Amino acid sequence: MLPAKKTAPPKKIDSLFFSRDESWLRFNQRVLEEAQDGSNPLLERVKFLAITASNLDEFVEIRVASLLQRIEEGHNETQAPDEGGRTLVERLELMETMLQEFVAAQYKCWNEQLMPALRAEKIRVLRWSELDDLQRKFVTAFYDEEVDPLLTPVTIDPSHPFPRVLNKALCLSLLLRHKRKGNTTTMLGVVTIPRSLPRLVALPRAEGETAGSGVDFILLHELIESHVERMFRGYEVLGRAAFRVTRNSNLYMQEEEARSVLESVRAELHNRRKGDAVRLEIESTALPEIIERLRTNFELDPWQVFRTDGPVNLSRLMNLYSGANLPALKYPVFKPRKYHLHKKSTDIFDELRQRDVMLHHPFDSYETVEQFVEAAAEDPAVVSMKQTLYRTSADSPMFRALTEAAQSKDVTVVIELMARFDEASNIRWARELEDAGVGVFHGIFGLKTHCKLALLVRRDPDGRVRRYAHLGTGNYNPVTARFYTDISLLTADVKITAAVQAVFRYLTAEAEGEEYRPLMVAPLTLAGDLISLINRETEHARAGRPSGIVAKMNAILDRRTVEALYTASQAGVPIELIIRGMCSLRPGVKGLSETIRVRSIVGRFLEHSRIFAFTNGGEDEIFCGSADWMPRNIYERCEVLFPVLEPRLVKRLREEILEAYLKDNMKARMLLPNGCYVRVPKTGPGFSAQDHLMAVAAEETEEIPAKVAAKKAGKKAGAVARKISKSRKKVNEEQEDEAALAESVADL
Repeated sequence: MLPAKKTAPPKKIDSLFFSRDESWLRFNQRVLEEAQDGSNPLLERVKFLAITASNLDEFVEIRVASLLQRIEEGHNETQAPDEGGRTLVERLELMETMLQEFVAAQYKCWNEQLMPALRAEKIRVLRWSELDDLQRKFVTAFYDEEVDPLLTPVTIDPSHPFPRVLNKALCLSLLLRHKRKGNTTTMLGVVTIPRSLPRLVALPRAEGETAGSGVDFILLHELIESHVERMFRGYEVLGRAAFRVTRNSNLYMQEEEARSVLESVRAELHNRRKGDAVRLEIESTALPEIIERLRTNFELDPWQVFRTDGPVNLSRLMNLYSGANLPALKYPVFKPRKYHLHKKSTDIFDELRQRDVMLHHPFDSYETVEQFVEAAAEDPAVVSMKQTLYRTSADSPMFRALTEAAQSKDVTVVIELMARFDEASNIRWARELEDAGVGVFHGIFGLKTHCKLALLVRRDPDGRVRRYAHLGTGNYNPVTARFYTDISLLTADVKITAAVQAVFRYLTAEAEGEEYRPLMVAPLTLAGDLISLINRETEHARAGRPSGIVAKMNAILDRRTVEALYTASQAGVPIELIIRGMCSLRPGVKGLSETIRVRSIVGRFLEHSRIFAFTNGGEDEIFCGSADWMPRNIYERCEVLFPVLEPRLVKRLREEILEAYLKDNMKARMLLPNGCYVRVPKTGPGFSAQDHLMAVAAEETEEIPAKVAAKKAGKKAGAVARKISKSRKKVNEEQEDEAALAESVADL
């Protein structure tokens, strides 16, 4: 890599950057389009709609909450404009409009597209008034036995203040009036819906219908709502409506006040559940008096109230997807391709001494990565294990392997406590790992540990001590590995593994100044290295040499990097960006970014892999890693980009993986200079990158057993042929027909 060259500061081009928040909302719109797309299986469309609601929750409790807080603190005039040149107040005004329009589109999709389609398939979400006698009897028994004991009705009056409603907790609001004669005073009642119960209650089929003819549900809050008179005896219920409050979920920590990062995060998690209200969602049928009382109580402006024409919190529809056992309405089951060791390799370590192993999940099974860690835990020749953990699952085989390995090996884990919304589980993992004897560290205060690294030290049969490493673009989570696309590299390369060890020293001791190459490490070297690589392509183009950049990632927002891409484009460098989510770069602008194309692919799998290919004058260099081109990744996290060195793996990344994404005309959308996304025009047969990669994996999965069987059959045939050859002398003596022998071999 060339050192970054000093260049003149680029001219001010604020108008040529898209706003981060606007770009994010447009991404969620693309997810909503998948829910609206009738070519997708019906229940998958329901799942896409639920995902948009979950995405929107995070956007509101993090991005909107942060914006409101900064405005309240008086930063509108002092803070620099965002990527799109807007002030804080202007950003808020844009959000107000886009959020309200998006929520309206969500419920239109549910009411006008998905609900009718579901009913046509005999999948119904019923109101209480629609239940027949059998179903009412069933859910009344469920309510009496499972629900009623968990409910705490509250009437708001001078002796009963408004209860502290937890973040995103679904509640019922009721407008009440005493039945005493002459009483005209109204008051508010509140019931919190228990989080421990399913949000959708499966019902027996209506009378006269067979059990296999479909599936019926009732929303839990609808069931509770139908029984509120029993909880508020002596009151007349004038109105009722479900509501939900979203609160500020940012974590704020003071380093000098924290006894430890773990204790500080634990305290802030408690506060998150009670942060300031940011949004009120409430059924559109709610009485104006109920809405106004809730709005006043939560101190919200009118625009922060979202009236829902359907179930509050559409993310609950994920329960409908999982509760409806109807495979015909879902994507076909996909079995990932398993990695098979080379015939001459005795184990994974022997394999890695001969060649690097690259996996493309979920098309390649994640079991190989798990087996790498598990094999290290079980192997007495492995003396040391180090690993980073950002997000993992409750039943992770890796977690178990690390705890078991600690009984006989030196095991170190750097666990990120501030992985957003996984903090609680990560605190629990940290405690359990420490109890098992693992050395647990939390990285560097102020920097999230987001890199995906595992390092093993092993004394091999030849007596040499070697390092083996896994480097990835995704989390060590076998659950998300089934539907996130990611790259894994397993290697024993001396330079790469030595650099991985240097990164671990940085994380545990904050020891800088070591040699990290050939890795690019944030926040130490990544920023400069990226600019150098982009500038190198610029110089190649100016000199008439082959140049080009293909970069696939989740988001690109870093202004300095975008400006370097603009300069490269002006020099004629062809640039293809495959950006799933946010993109502040404006492509296709004459004289600025004419050679840049930006596409986004939203499909069955979440595109999570980060792959960066540089033509480099005809000598390709390709990197993968954990970092998007965002300020937080480049300057505020510990991230690692790693090179893929073996030519066969470089070829696979270029020709099999990246080329497939660039050919996609089914799920890809192109970003226009005005910020809108449009479907890639179909100039030929339809091509979906994800479908193609699944087909390739499935074909190879079917081929391998066939090859093994053929190999075994060939060995068997060869053995028989040898026996026949030996007996031929005797056969000749007895003048047996040679044709009969040939026929017997052919039968085998």
